Amino acid sequence: MTIRAVVFDVGECLVDETREYGTWADWLGVPRHTFAAMFGAVIAQGRDYREVFEPFKPGFDLAAEREARAVAGKPEWFGEDDLYPDVRPALAQLRADGLWLAIAGNQTVRAGGLLRDLFTKDVDLIGTSDDWGASKPDPAFFERVAAVVPAEPSEILYVGDRVDNDLRPGKQAGMHTALVRRGPWGTIQWDTAEARELPTFRVESLAELSPRIAEFNKQAR
Repeated sequence: MTIRAVVFDVGECLVDETREYGTWADWLGVPRHTFAAMFGAVIAQGRDYREVFEPFKPGFDLAAEREARAVAGKPEWFGEDDLYPDVRPALAQLRADGLWLAIAGNQTVRAGGLLRDLFTKDVDLIGTSDDWGASKPDPAFFERVAAVVPAEPSEILYVGDRVDNDLRPGKQAGMHTALVRRGPWGTIQWDTAEARELPTFRVESLAELSPRIAEFNKQAR
């Protein structure tokens, strides 16, 4: 089957999270380079990224800390300047190609609002884990994706930066996947066996998606 729909992850796929994680280091009173080093170590060891916070604040509760930041006037936030530079052109080209587009990732209700402010005119649907009550890599998340996209799972391309959260569960759900090489996960996991074998496409930029999909669909017909 041809690819008819493209669904994008958010963090380190569309949104460069450098600034956001820097603000977490500031919130914890930790040097940014120390926080970044710990972040990389946790990812390289295949651990949950939330474990990054624990050494700096034992008993760290992410939801509670997000609320505390909001109360302090320092809520999670991202805007146009945090988007990777290839995002807008890639979305425009894929839409011009006639593909159905969506954004779906592990995001809070607040982040979902920010995404809608940025992308409502550019994509057909925006969904978050908080909206759906299911988070990647839970199969239920990809079941929700399949339910809202007007295409068969085998006609959907899920684009993300992580083997564990995006490629593996996406493929298990019967979808095509694309791995984009950027951010901590995309860089650290790039040369692993799964990163080489699981995705339909491996790309350095979202700009590569349009021609790669066109060629794939041509051969599938």
